[in-house]
Amino acid sequence: MNHLAIQLLSLPAFALLALAMDRHQLDLFGRELAPGQTRGLRRFGWLALLASLAVAVALKGWSLGLVTWCGHISLSAAIVILSMMAWEQRKSVKK
Repeated sequence: MNHLAIQLLSLPAFALLALAMDRHQLDLFGRELAPGQTRGLRRFGWLALLASLAVAVALKGWSLGLVTWCGHISLSAAIVILSMMAWEQRKSVKK
Protein backbone atom coordinates (compact mmCIF):
# COMPACT_ATOMS: atom_id res chain seq x y z
CA MET A 1 0.00 0.00 0.00
CA ASN A 2 2.87 2.35 0.78
CA HIS A 3 4.46 1.80 -2.60
CA LEU A 4 1.12 2.24 -4.35
CA ALA A 5 0.62 5.66 -2.74
CA ILE A 6 4.06 6.83 -3.84
CA GLN A 7 3.53 5.47 -7.35
CA LEU A 8 0.06 7.03 -7.65
CA LEU A 9 1.59 10.44 -6.93
CA SER A 10 4.75 10.18 -9.00
CA LEU A 11 3.18 8.77 -12.19
CA PRO A 12 0.79 11.70 -12.80
CA ALA A 13 3.60 14.06 -11.80
CA PHE A 14 5.73 12.88 -14.70
CA ALA A 15 2.75 12.86 -17.04
CA LEU A 16 2.02 16.49 -16.15
CA LEU A 17 5.67 17.47 -16.57
CA ALA A 18 5.75 15.76 -19.97
CA LEU A 19 2.58 17.56 -21.03
CA ALA A 20 4.18 20.86 -20.04
CA MET A 21 6.72 20.41 -22.86
CA ASP A 22 5.89 22.06 -26.20
CA ARG A 23 6.93 19.04 -28.27
CA HIS A 24 4.63 16.68 -26.41
CA GLN A 25 1.77 19.18 -26.55
CA LEU A 26 2.11 19.21 -30.34
CA ASP A 27 2.17 15.41 -30.45
CA LEU A 28 -0.87 14.92 -28.22
CA PHE A 29 -3.05 17.97 -28.83
CA GLY A 30 -1.86 19.10 -32.25
CA ARG A 31 -1.08 22.55 -30.87
CA GLU A 32 0.85 24.25 -28.09
CA LEU A 33 -1.13 25.13 -24.99
CA ALA A 34 -1.36 28.67 -23.67
CA PRO A 35 1.58 29.74 -21.50
CA GLY A 36 -0.63 29.88 -18.40
CA GLN A 37 -1.79 26.30 -18.95
CA THR A 38 1.79 25.15 -19.48
CA ARG A 39 2.89 26.84 -16.26
CA GLY A 40 -0.02 25.22 -14.42
CA LEU A 41 0.90 21.76 -15.71
CA ARG A 42 4.51 22.28 -14.71
CA ARG A 43 3.54 23.61 -11.27
CA PHE A 44 1.15 20.73 -10.50
CA GLY A 45 3.69 18.22 -11.80
CA TRP A 46 6.37 19.47 -9.44
CA LEU A 47 3.89 19.65 -6.55
CA ALA A 48 2.86 16.03 -7.13
CA LEU A 49 6.50 15.00 -7.30
CA LEU A 50 7.23 16.77 -4.02
CA ALA A 51 4.13 15.18 -2.48
CA SER A 52 5.38 11.75 -3.51
CA LEU A 53 8.74 12.54 -1.88
CA ALA A 54 6.97 13.65 1.30
CA VAL A 55 4.92 10.44 1.40
CA ALA A 56 8.01 8.28 0.81
CA VAL A 57 9.98 10.01 3.56
CA ALA A 58 7.03 9.96 5.96
CA LEU A 59 6.47 6.23 5.44
CA LYS A 60 10.05 4.97 5.25
CA GLY A 61 12.26 7.64 6.86
CA TRP A 62 14.89 9.70 5.05
CA SER A 63 17.37 7.00 4.10
CA LEU A 64 15.06 4.28 2.85
CA GLY A 65 12.43 6.81 1.75
CA LEU A 66 14.83 8.53 -0.66
CA VAL A 67 15.87 5.19 -2.14
CA THR A 68 12.25 4.10 -2.47
CA TRP A 69 11.30 7.44 -4.02
CA CYS A 70 14.13 7.24 -6.57
CA GLY A 71 12.93 3.80 -7.62
CA HIS A 72 9.35 4.96 -8.00
CA ILE A 73 10.18 8.08 -9.96
CA SER A 74 12.42 6.04 -12.27
CA LEU A 75 9.59 3.61 -12.90
CA SER A 76 7.14 6.47 -13.44
CA ALA A 77 9.44 8.20 -15.91
CA ALA A 78 9.87 4.95 -17.82
CA ILE A 79 6.10 4.37 -17.96
CA VAL A 80 5.48 7.90 -19.24
CA ILE A 81 8.23 7.64 -21.86
CA LEU A 82 7.02 4.25 -23.09
CA SER A 83 3.44 5.53 -23.22
CA MET A 84 4.51 8.53 -25.30
CA MET A 85 6.44 6.23 -27.65
CA ALA A 86 3.43 3.91 -28.00
CA TRP A 87 1.21 6.91 -28.71
CA GLU A 88 3.58 8.10 -31.41
CA GLN A 89 3.75 4.62 -32.99
CA ARG A 90 -0.05 4.32 -32.93
CA LYS A 91 -0.39 7.74 -34.50
CA SER A 92 2.08 6.93 -37.29
CA VAL A 93 0.34 3.60 -38.07
CA LYS A 94 -3.00 5.38 -38.53
CA LYS A 95 -1.57 7.71 -41.20
